[in-house]
Amino acid sequence: MSLLMAEKQKIRAKKISITDRSLTVNLEDGRTIIVPLEWYPRLLHGSENERNNWCLTGNGEGIHWPELNEDINVENLLEGNPSGESQHSLQRWLNERFQTKDRPK
Repeated sequence: MSLLMAEKQKIRAKKISITDRSLTVNLEDGRTIIVPLEWYPRLLHGSENERNNWCLTGNGEGIHWPELNEDINVENLLEGNPSGESQHSLQRWLNERFQTKDRPK
């Protein structure tokens, strides 16, 4: 296989698991990535049910959490890149999250 062909192959997740401390992603090529949840504050602040409600996107190139409005690119995980969300954006999301929870039903 040429280097060009290797570069074109996408890194894809096949299975993920989440604890209250870490995100584990098993890749199709047999590798496993484990990162601390502190890297992804929306996951850290999510409930167990919210964290476990995920889907693979782009044929496994990404992971999406609809209730937490979080998307993680598998290639970024492999490169060791934590969330790039600004503190301002995270704080706005947290404020909206708590306001929604406090509203009467």
